Amino acid sequence: MKFGVYNAILHDRTLPEAIATVAGLGLTGIEINSGGFLPATHIPNFEQILTSDSARDDFLGLFEGSGVEIAGLNCNGNPLHPNPSIGNKHGNDVKRSIVLANRLGQNRVVTMSGLPGGEPGAKQVNWVVNAWNSAALDVIEYQMKVAAKYWSEVDKLARDHDVKVALELHPQNVVFNPATMRDLVDRTGATNIGVELDASHLFWQQMDPVAVVKDLGQLVFHAAAKDVRINAAARINGVLDNSFRRLRADEPRTNLGGDEWANEWPKDSAWDFVAVGKGHPADYWADFLLACHDVDPNMWVNIEHEDTSLGREEGLAFACTTLFEAARIANL
Repeated sequence: MKFGVYNAILHDRTLPEAIATVAGLGLTGIEINSGGFLPATHIPNFEQILTSDSARDDFLGLFEGSGVEIAGLNCNGNPLHPNPSIGNKHGNDVKRSIVLANRLGQNRVVTMSGLPGGEPGAKQVNWVVNAWNSAALDVIEYQMKVAAKYWSEVDKLARDHDVKVALELHPQNVVFNPATMRDLVDRTGATNIGVELDASHLFWQQMDPVAVVKDLGQLVFHAAAKDVRINAAARINGVLDNSFRRLRADEPRTNLGGDEWANEWPKDSAWDFVAVGKGHPADYWADFLLACHDVDPNMWVNIEHEDTSLGREEGLAFACTTLFEAARIANL
């Protein structure tokens, strides 16, 4: 197995500084954001790398002798958003990331499947949580047709560039579990679209990431190490609690495209993202690593740090301690 870091948590520093941080943690890879919800902060010369060999070589030269390599590109966003200022941009970012990955000698691009509106002409996304009524199934069928058209195009582009696109199983997307992943593959005949197995979103949906890896098998292309703690509030409001607060324009907030922004997390949350090991012990993560290893012994497992109770490097270090112990237990 190979361990790295998704670089969003290190956007506060330059790429050489981020590489040094990753190396100092004893990790060997950095997954670099290349568009979507977040800017490609560590690829300021994106366009030049696409066309100039010298620009590409200069960029790759930043990694020489560091002990750290690029561990895939990350372009999480909503390429199916019905608002063209969001959907078209994120959709193009995915395609540009595939071309960039090929230029950089990479073969993994991580993203999300996206979510359209519920019918033609819709202006907002519509995620059906529980399709108990026939109208909800009509919505899902429409959305999957939209998704199949886009992802068929992306699959061909990825195949032509020898890149595998790994979709994060993320709620509020058309693909969020094994059943929806297989539905997309069946509709598209995709060969180069699979899964990025981020355990965290499976935990809070009450899924078992180890069982999911075993179920999906060779459809798992890439993995993320992020943990979740289920809180006592889940006993009252369940894991679908929507007690978020809309942040004002004068408050620090993250733009998600167009006029959409990330909200403030619920105060008494049903669940929280936590550093690897704070939600599940090293023994569990050993089973997770073994399951991923059985699929691909060279799979990247990249830490994604979103634990707000810990600082950037503090959270990464905590996660490293757990992962390294898990690897020891698993004899990897």
